[in-house]
Amino acid sequence: MDWFFGSWEWYIAGPLIGLFVPLLLLIGNKQLGVSASFENICSVIMPGSKNLYQDYLLTFNAWKVFFVFGIAFGAYLAVTFLSSADLQFLPEEYYSISGSIKLFIGGLLVGFGTRYANGCTSGHAIFGLSVLSSASLKATLSFFAGGLIYTFISNLL
Repeated sequence: MDWFFGSWEWYIAGPLIGLFVPLLLLIGNKQLGVSASFENICSVIMPGSKNLYQDYLLTFNAWKVFFVFGIAFGAYLAVTFLSSADLQFLPEEYYSISGSIKLFIGGLLVGFGTRYANGCTSGHAIFGLSVLSSASLKATLSFFAGGLIYTFISNLL
């Protein structure tokens, strides 16, 4: 069971994640990503909003909400039952005012980038690149560049 509880090599985990792309295409979905689930949540909260897509099918896209909750629940299960180490929510440096400011600014930048790029990193990097979207290539490169720049600036502070 050591192989199950340890880190998986990229050549095992990558293809497993990649198998979702043809599966989603076979069932008729044209997008995958965490930010796409917020479209579903917003359509439940604000069903008459003019900002939502006219042809949005709530029942067809309901799985996206479960996808996001599954990520959080799976992380909880992994930490609780599959890890022998005592893990904390955030590193100690983020429990200060400057650490909270870094998290807040990082969150704003991620949120802005997600809306500006019309999708999140998982949607663009996994699904978009798999269907050879040039917009997803540009977005993915921008996400990585932005992350590197922010990390560099944040470490200077």
